[in-house]
Amino acid sequence: MKQTTTSSNNTLVPIIIIASLFFIFGFVTWINGALIPFMKTINELTDTQSYFVATASYISFVVMALPASYILNKIGYRKGMSLGLIIMAIGAVVFIPAAEARTYWVFLSGIFIQGIGMTLLQTAANPYITILGPIESGAKRIAIMGIANKTAGALGSLIFGALLLSGIDDVKEKLGSVSIQEKNVLLDTMADSVFMPYLIMAIVLFVLGLLIRKAPLPHVEAMEAKEIKEGETTKTSIFQFPNLWLGVLTLFVYVGAEVIAGDTIIAYGISLGFSAADAKFFTTFTLLAMVATYGLGAVLIPKYLKQGMALKISAVLGIVFSICILFTSGFTSVLFVAFLGISNALVWPAVWPLTLDGLGKFTKTASALLIMAISGGAIIPPLYGRLVDANTKQLIVNGMNESEAIASAATSSYWILIPCYSIILFFAMWGHKYKSWSRA
Repeated sequence: MKQTTTSSNNTLVPIIIIASLFFIFGFVTWINGALIPFMKTINELTDTQSYFVATASYISFVVMALPASYILNKIGYRKGMSLGLIIMAIGAVVFIPAAEARTYWVFLSGIFIQGIGMTLLQTAANPYITILGPIESGAKRIAIMGIANKTAGALGSLIFGALLLSGIDDVKEKLGSVSIQEKNVLLDTMADSVFMPYLIMAIVLFVLGLLIRKAPLPHVEAMEAKEIKEGETTKTSIFQFPNLWLGVLTLFVYVGAEVIAGDTIIAYGISLGFSAADAKFFTTFTLLAMVATYGLGAVLIPKYLKQGMALKISAVLGIVFSICILFTSGFTSVLFVAFLGISNALVWPAVWPLTLDGLGKFTKTASALLIMAISGGAIIPPLYGRLVDANTKQLIVNGMNESEAIASAATSSYWILIPCYSIILFFAMWGHKYKSWSRA
């Protein structure tokens, strides 16, 4: 599979433009790590309820991926990206009345709307950058996008962690000893802290949405693989590509694992007894680990490291680090959650080209299905939250005090990552090779 209208000599500007888009939705996506404990406090939520922040963001990819593919076919990449940015701006505006009312479902609505905009951006940007050059170096280009994405995520986590979590420990300490009226004043004041950041975000996204319409992005299309074996017929349906469906499953569990690693680590640190002032940096640890590994991928792939081997190494490291989380405690355990950034970094860059290779005219539909797999971030993190809640209750019933029960439950519930990385390992070793159902 290759692109048809650009060459390696004129891809620099498009790569920079697409990288800027990855920066934008990286910034917006990874502030969820700060939003989860923030929402938990101001709306007085359980762990399970608080992780619906991730659900609201990622479920939009299920709802909008196929419609996004249809929209992009109608209006093209450039206008589609512009529309995505403007929709994200609308989602940011919704946070303002949500803060005024301190109503959880309104906050979730704003996050969902932003997710719709990000779906349009992702559905356009990922296949575009994959087929902008040779398929063999697709992971290299996506790794460069990942550097932009996770660097922005680290900045967003730090900035919004400072803005939203400042003073949260003092507020939580006061909540148990003040009147209902005083408690509402405290929580309302805390909720108002989202007003200015999200107003600025909305303005920036809207302006960028207008500017991207003038961006010099060349048209690219994927071509079908020319090699057709004797006796084979041309594929007529996406259902004839088992590697596609295995790729969708792999991305589903991967995004769930990635979101757990990035979005739970602040709350996990707090559950272990770290202050919010210290824990707000923990998501940055995860993202910096990803950025460093993306950098290695950009240098090593494909000259020194094949995409398939990078995926195998990532899956094995994910299993090892997950086991280490379960058998350690305190800051060491937090570090192993952060180290998951190393195992996560090259999964997305490797799965896309391994899955899309040879799909030809089905590439846009296949890309929409792969984008839908981002819904793993909507489903798997709340499962982790439910495990934490259930295990905490059981440990308290068994006689453990509440703080120790929460810490123990938060640690032990990370076992959910092991089957995720096992599925990734299967795809890396065998799944991506199944180009037809006849191959056993």
